[in-house]
Amino acid sequence: MALLGPAFVVAVAYVDPGNVATNVEAGARTGYMLVWVVVLANVMALLVQYLSAKLGLATGRNLPEQCRELAPRWLSRLLWAQAELVAMATDLAEFAGAAVGLSLLFGMPIPLAAVVTAVVSFAVLACQQRGCRAFELAIMALLLLVLAGFAYDLLTVGRQSPADAMAGLVPHLSGGTTALLAAAIIGATVMPHAVYLHSALTQHRVRTDRPGDRRLLLRYLRIDCTLGFTLAGAVNLGMLCLSAALFRHTESGDLDAITAAHDDLGRTVGGGAAMAFAVALLASGISSASVGTYAGQVVMRGFLRRRIPLFARRTLTMAPALLILCAGLPVTATLVLSQVVLAFGIPFALAPLVVITRRRDLMGPLVNRPATTAAGALVCALVICLNAYLVVTMVQGG
Repeated sequence: MALLGPAFVVAVAYVDPGNVATNVEAGARTGYMLVWVVVLANVMALLVQYLSAKLGLATGRNLPEQCRELAPRWLSRLLWAQAELVAMATDLAEFAGAAVGLSLLFGMPIPLAAVVTAVVSFAVLACQQRGCRAFELAIMALLLLVLAGFAYDLLTVGRQSPADAMAGLVPHLSGGTTALLAAAIIGATVMPHAVYLHSALTQHRVRTDRPGDRRLLLRYLRIDCTLGFTLAGAVNLGMLCLSAALFRHTESGDLDAITAAHDDLGRTVGGGAAMAFAVALLASGISSASVGTYAGQVVMRGFLRRRIPLFARRTLTMAPALLILCAGLPVTATLVLSQVVLAFGIPFALAPLVVITRRRDLMGPLVNRPATTAAGALVCALVICLNAYLVVTMVQGG
């Protein structure tokens, strides 16, 4: 039990408001069609995060540090620049989602709700100053709150169609909208900043130079990853199925899908279900905002060897999100587009991860097996192909 924790912290990034927006939007627009994308994205995420955790354990360095040491200076700076752009898209999703959750619960204006979100995320970050275990426990509690909220809604709504859900496991897309949503789901799940973060959470957690001890620790890492990301995958699948059930006989049209889902829950099931939805959204935003700030610190320190105070970084990164929220843009559409940006950032984190973890001189006895390297390369290729398909369909549609 003492060794469990890193994967649960990272798993919060897999159930953040970006995931809520993409899964709810996908269920509202396409029903169960993209169930296969949710399942595939979570299988990919499990493999990617296992590789990242193993990198930290085997080398004692995180992925940004390894990229700085091994890559040419120009490439290292390029990777850092795109990681910061991806972090901005991540911050937007987290702040917007938590602000919407507060607005749905208490009727707050979105800008005020975003400021309150910032204050609460500062409080969660303060737990990190008391040690990593306190921070992990706080994040795990929020993750369980997210799970409880969406599980309650899924059980109370009913109206599920098992046959349609099983049909959604057959891979297929039907044009630009489904390609956009598929890219957003993968971007929201295989999040680049989570790949960087996981290696940092394991690099100094337990120090040992004995190969036998490292193999034992790797076994516990597998258990940690399997439990954490199975939980996150179940939440994501539940979000999409909940949305598909809510909008089965109605058209979402131009409505904001998150707000429409909340209103539909209150109207058809009751205020308790609507409140559970809003609380889960708020908890996902607060927890993922704190984890995102931590990840941003890892990226800057790893690529540039520079560190700024954690609270100062949070203040700087939340500014663009506040400006966009104050502009009054549609929240769900903005969240979905931010997750598409993340999809284009995945290969920049995943390709170096696969290359490094296949090197025996760096990984020692924990080096990848050929099949593991091939699986990681396949995930990277799939993401690139989906991104290319999205660009082609959007150009042709335009």
